[in-house]
Amino acid sequence: MGVSIMPTIEEIINLGFNNHQAGKLEQAEFAYTEALKLDCENAELFNLMGVLKLQQNDVESAIDWVEKAVNAKPCEYFYETLFQAYIRSGFYERIVECKESVIKKYPKNFSLFFNIALAYKNLKMYKEAIKFYDKALKIDPTSYQGWFNLAHLYNIENQGKNAVSAFKICKKLKPKDSETSYFLAIALMRTKNYEKGLKLFENRISRDSAVGIMKKTYPNLATDETLWRGQNIKNKTAFVYYEGGFGDVIMFSRYLPLLKKKCKKLVFYPQKQLVPLFNDSGLGVDELIEGFIPESGMDFDVHLPIMSLPYLLGLKGNKVFHSAEGYLKAEPNLVENFKNKYFANEEFKIGIKWRGNTFYDEDRVIPSEAFLPLFELDNTKFYSFQTFEGAEDINKLNQKHDIIDIGKDLLDFEQTAAALKNLDLVICNDTSLAHLAGALGIPCLVLLPYEVNWRWHDDLRKCDWYESVKLFRQKSAGQWDTVFEEVKTYLEKILG
Repeated sequence: MGVSIMPTIEEIINLGFNNHQAGKLEQAEFAYTEALKLDCENAELFNLMGVLKLQQNDVESAIDWVEKAVNAKPCEYFYETLFQAYIRSGFYERIVECKESVIKKYPKNFSLFFNIALAYKNLKMYKEAIKFYDKALKIDPTSYQGWFNLAHLYNIENQGKNAVSAFKICKKLKPKDSETSYFLAIALMRTKNYEKGLKLFENRISRDSAVGIMKKTYPNLATDETLWRGQNIKNKTAFVYYEGGFGDVIMFSRYLPLLKKKCKKLVFYPQKQLVPLFNDSGLGVDELIEGFIPESGMDFDVHLPIMSLPYLLGLKGNKVFHSAEGYLKAEPNLVENFKNKYFANEEFKIGIKWRGNTFYDEDRVIPSEAFLPLFELDNTKFYSFQTFEGAEDINKLNQKHDIIDIGKDLLDFEQTAAALKNLDLVICNDTSLAHLAGALGIPCLVLLPYEVNWRWHDDLRKCDWYESVKLFRQKSAGQWDTVFEEVKTYLEKILG
């Protein structure tokens, strides 16, 4: 009989490693487990098991294994795996806790510095994150993701010029990437460089989506050939359609009268909820479309999404802020009806709203209870314009204060505009109500999160888009208390 030879631990580990690389995770795990029976203190095996568990999405077990590896035999590769596992679990504090010893031991490891920066970013400690991305990029200046994340943080910290510089490096690293072009556009427009920014802004997803929908809806009319690119359309019909949210369409509708001067006929297709508002506003639109019209009933020569207007109209410098003093109107009879129903008093009337569409950005949501200190001001009357999600908060507010719930009566933006015209002031988050108030020329305080949308620019002392709007921004991420302290002080001054 032949003598069976037991495989060595190295052979078992190699078998496991080969299976691991081949994606045979169960076989690899079995081999690693057998090897650990022969050497239960093997740090390499601990780490391999951790990597395998990460691939199996068992992150909790992965952390246990890799922490064992680090404790048994600290090395930079093990820390790289550990930081990846911490990131996957959202254990950002643990990365920060061990960063000092790690960066002293491994000062040239890009991955470790990058993940430390990422941890700080997720903890919303943005200045620290910037510092570590900067250190990481000194190690590897070719990292697209490093420059991209750094640029985003510069935007958050209102360092627009630095953001532009970082995105330009991203553009060099990925010259044909449309997403990079879009984010460079956002950074340029934040610094009011609209001449360069608007051209790159044509790479936005909302534009492509809007154009794509129209091509499917009107395949014989809305073709690539009829997409307006700024050429002479003096004797032609232009078809403008919505893209983005309600606030975007309200903001960019200021350019419709300029387009009307360039074409024979202007057809406009906004969201259904905005149609009654634009019916009242006299923006030079010849035909306003409400809902779907079959292609056989449509007639136009060129088409374009509304947010392309400033670029295609060739607006430069401050001309981009065309009609900043209020360019929409409310229906007078409806204004009077709302006045008689809700506003027949001599108090200072303030409309409030605390949340809008949360699909894209939760940071813009204000806790409704943050408004409570304002309700204590004398000679004021508050009206909730909150609709849909968040409207139930009015019940909580009215346990101590008499807030008029006008939001339940607002079925569309025509009614909202009419109600707004009866107010002395609007206080709201960054939402469509702010754009509507500004477009109507109604005084409005827009309360911004720490990460500010590009359209409000770096210098928040003045709102360029609307003369009647003032901007208030969080001093640190997630903190609304200081914002409302500033707002209360402002209100006390104007009430006094």
